[in-house]
This record gives sequence, C-alpha cells and structure tokens, in this order.
Amino acid sequence: MFPEYRDLISKLKTTDTHFARLFDKHNELDERIQRMEQGIEPGTHEQIETLKKEKLLLKDQLYDVLRKAAAAT
Repeated sequence: MFPEYRDLISKLKTTDTHFARLFDKHNELDERIQRMEQGIEPGTHEQIETLKKEKLLLKDQLYDVLRKAAAAT
C-alpha cells in the first residue's frame, strides 16, 4: 500500500499514534476479509462487502494523512 510513501509510513507509524491506529486497523480488516474469503472465518457476502468498504475508508484516511505529512516536509 502506497509504495511511494514507504519511508514516510515507517516514520509515521512510530511518531503519529492516530496514523498508527488507522494503519493497524486497516491491516486487521485486510486479514479478516482474507480469512472470510478463504472460509477460515465465517462471514456472509454482505459482511465481507461492509468490511471492504470500511477498509477503503481507512485507506482514504491514511492517504490523506500521508499527503499532508509529505507536503509539510
């Protein structure tokens, strides 16, 4: 996710608690969606779609933080 911001992501994960929380939540959702799609964890199609929308919202928020941080440097 966002390879062009790899260094900034590493920095923000240790210096910005809000960013770190968003990043961790995004990864948790990604793992949960994968488990549901693989049948490891129960989940309906609707639940998976809802989680995907939540994950996309988090990704948008992460990108916004990254853009602002990059512009500030």
